[in-house]
Amino acid sequence: MRTHQCGQINETMLDQVITVCGWAQRRRDHGGVIFIDLRDASGLLQVVIDPDAKEAFAAAESVRNEFVLQITAKVRLRPEGTTNDNLPTGQVEVYATDVTVLNRAEPLPFQLDDEDVGEAVRLEHRYLDLRGEKMQRTLRLRHKVTQHMRNFLDHNDFVDIETPMLTKSTPEGARDYLVPSRVHAGEFFALPQSPQLFKQLLMVAGYERYYQIARCFRDEDLRADRQPEFTQLDIEMSFVNEEDIMGMMEGMMRDLFKASLDIDLAAEFPRMTYAQAIEDFGIDRPDLRNPLRLVTVSEIMQSVDFKVFSGPANDPEGRVAALLVPGGSEKLSRKDIDGYTKFVGNYGARGLAYIKVNEVAKGRDGLQSPIVKNLSNEALDALIQRLGASDGDIIFFGADKAKVVNDALAALRNKLGVDLELLTEKWSPMWVVDFPMFEQNSEGNWTSLHHPFTAPFEDQVELLKTDPGAVLSRAYDLVLNGSELGGGSIRIHDQNVQKLAFDALGIDDAEAEEKFGFLLNGLKYGAPPHGGIAFGLDRVVAMMCEVESIRDVIAFPKTQRASCLMTNAPAGVDGKQLKELHIKLRPSAIKEKAEQAEQAE
Repeated sequence: MRTHQCGQINETMLDQVITVCGWAQRRRDHGGVIFIDLRDASGLLQVVIDPDAKEAFAAAESVRNEFVLQITAKVRLRPEGTTNDNLPTGQVEVYATDVTVLNRAEPLPFQLDDEDVGEAVRLEHRYLDLRGEKMQRTLRLRHKVTQHMRNFLDHNDFVDIETPMLTKSTPEGARDYLVPSRVHAGEFFALPQSPQLFKQLLMVAGYERYYQIARCFRDEDLRADRQPEFTQLDIEMSFVNEEDIMGMMEGMMRDLFKASLDIDLAAEFPRMTYAQAIEDFGIDRPDLRNPLRLVTVSEIMQSVDFKVFSGPANDPEGRVAALLVPGGSEKLSRKDIDGYTKFVGNYGARGLAYIKVNEVAKGRDGLQSPIVKNLSNEALDALIQRLGASDGDIIFFGADKAKVVNDALAALRNKLGVDLELLTEKWSPMWVVDFPMFEQNSEGNWTSLHHPFTAPFEDQVELLKTDPGAVLSRAYDLVLNGSELGGGSIRIHDQNVQKLAFDALGIDDAEAEEKFGFLLNGLKYGAPPHGGIAFGLDRVVAMMCEVESIRDVIAFPKTQRASCLMTNAPAGVDGKQLKELHIKLRPSAIKEKAEQAEQAE
């Protein structure tokens, strides 16, 4: 239907007769001459239709935005003064001799270049949203990212192997999406949350280096960086340690950013322990571009009369931490401080104490804050010395249970970094290592911080029996600009160590056999030492495109309520299908669905 794509036309093709196809991005009438900006996947081309070409001109008069056209035309230079240096085809135009309307388009529900259209409208008409330049650019970058990842791994002898989509429900930290079986009444498949167990078994099977760009599913509450179905780059290697895996992944990420964005990442990514990350930043994925640090001041506040501080300072589960903002006293108004106080409330903080440091030399008299009167001179002097505060600084405080303090001040640190333009560089990757193997849930039971197949350090295996909370795991997360791009670990390859991990989690032999029997059986037969990592592909592309939501880098995403506005999924099915699947809906569920439909109307 065409001899060339629109974006290919240039000065080397003058006087050639070409045929192009695409969408009419815009039609303009100028003094009896019609101009059409024709767009296809390769770019934009200016088409000129003169009244002398009567049939072509008549067809062009009917053209509206987004009509699909086939145009035969002669290539010529644009007249002097009308060139467009911002367009690859901006030095030329084509003089149409034939215009064919291949398909008409009704008036669009929104203009493709309108940035103010609501997300719900865009998702309902996603096929139109995807035509826009931004989404075209984004999905083509996503293609380049996966292409570079594949090339790197192929070059390093990895094997691309697909693992099952219909599998067994196993606990991995989120709810499974379940698929009822027609031929096994009352039984269910689960869609995979990750290929974790299968890739470990591939190491048992001797493949040594595996990768897969895998579709994964988690039925969990959604946020901007979560989707019910998502894509990850899944990797596993045999006969490796942490350094082998992290070193290779650093090489892959450096190659990826250089090839895709012409960005040079650091020659070596810094490492930080989980404990240090929590101490200094309150979070296990710190943004190292931000110079602000949290400082624990609990011991300074243990003996003060101010119970807001002394209470958490003397609580084994509490923390009092300070966040010094250089020059913040002069930059932040009382209105700003009130806004930050409200902000940290979203993270459980009951307030935000602060001290403005006006003049250090004056001691107490040089400090401005409602809380200064509640603190002794000794405490104030120790605080200023510990933080290295100077004239014009401001100090924010968090005092509560350690988790509340960490969450609130970590979020405040990030927000201040952006608001005060403190970020020092564009890209700052890092590794967080030495995670605790377990954490306690609200009921006091141990749960896996990553997953129950993560290996402990060899000298801590015996602690699994006596003090699980003290065991560190051989896990590592790759963090970029405050976002976790991927996480992995060395896995347990010894069946006896895996049993000790299950024991610590309260999983007895019978439950372990029921849920993980196939893995345990595999470990019996010469499982090699192995480890791996998985990268959230959606998150990686979102970072590279500098967008906040991974919905903006997925062709057909779901909403935060896990629904598709374009197809109206999920949707009900007829009674015959339910009967074949041995499913009967509860009357209360039917009533609830009817009420939801009524509210939607």
